[in-house]
Amino acid sequence: MIRGEKADLRREAGQRTRDGLLAAALELLAQRGQEGLTLREVTDRAGANVAAVSYHFGSLKALCESAIERALERYLDAQILAVESLGATSTLQELAEAFARPMVRALGAGGQDLAVMRTVARVGIDPPQGWGRLAGKFDRARQDALRVLTANLPGVDEQELIFRTRCAAGMLNWLALSPIGVELAAMPTEQVERQLIPVVAGAFHGYPAVGR
Repeated sequence: MIRGEKADLRREAGQRTRDGLLAAALELLAQRGQEGLTLREVTDRAGANVAAVSYHFGSLKALCESAIERALERYLDAQILAVESLGATSTLQELAEAFARPMVRALGAGGQDLAVMRTVARVGIDPPQGWGRLAGKFDRARQDALRVLTANLPGVDEQELIFRTRCAAGMLNWLALSPIGVELAAMPTEQVERQLIPVVAGAFHGYPAVGR
């Protein structure tokens, strides 16, 4: 085997170890949070040695933050994929369906999927400084939503539309953490959509102030 092939194999093995540690950390975080989580638990779950955490992440805290960041990135990617497919004639109802789709799926799946979403929502309230690299994806999701909102609500100022989009996103995060999220998770996905989508659409539409 030539030297380049050996180097490629080492990189692939290193990436598998890194991915395994991220997956194991996220599973454990979703089950019971970061308090009391030990390095040994994570490495045992991942089938890796303790030194691998220091090598790939530097510390258990950095590993946990990276795992949650990756989960958030996947959530944003799913949201962007759903919203960017909407056309110029899409309705606020269709926007609400696309915008809420990743959360609806997590609520419908329950179990590990919902636990991961709760972990992401909880940390997202006060994100670590390193999460700034996701700013572009937050902006993209917002701009895709604004494109549909502007077409449906041409008389509303852009800053107000941005505010409504942020409120809708915050509401979805709240659902993941609140008791009502547990109630929704017990419902069939179709019922979750029937109850949730009109509320998200209402947040987008807003209500004109008296005298406007």
